[in-house]
Amino acid sequence: MSISSNLTGDGKEVTIKIPGRFDFTQNQEFRSTLENTGTNVEKFIVDLDGTDYVDSSALGMLLVLRDKVGGQKDQVKIVNIKPDVKKILTIANFGQLFAIA
Repeated sequence: MSISSNLTGDGKEVTIKIPGRFDFTQNQEFRSTLENTGTNVEKFIVDLDGTDYVDSSALGMLLVLRDKVGGQKDQVKIVNIKPDVKKILTIANFGQLFAIA
């Protein structure tokens, strides 16, 4: 499985879905996805519904995404988080950096 992205019709919001393990092996694909989103994107939604594992490199990739949009908490929303993944995000205090639903 690979990372997928879906751009809204107005080009201002992108949903990124990350299946399986979100770790260093996804690094290049995640960065390519970010580079191919366009310049008008104002908000990213990271859908972790299919994600069952994240590691420190995944946390770093999320921070790169946050920097890409200017570091505003409400510009990156992480949704559909499984309990084990949410525990890692909570330990890393990502609730202070991202909108988490």
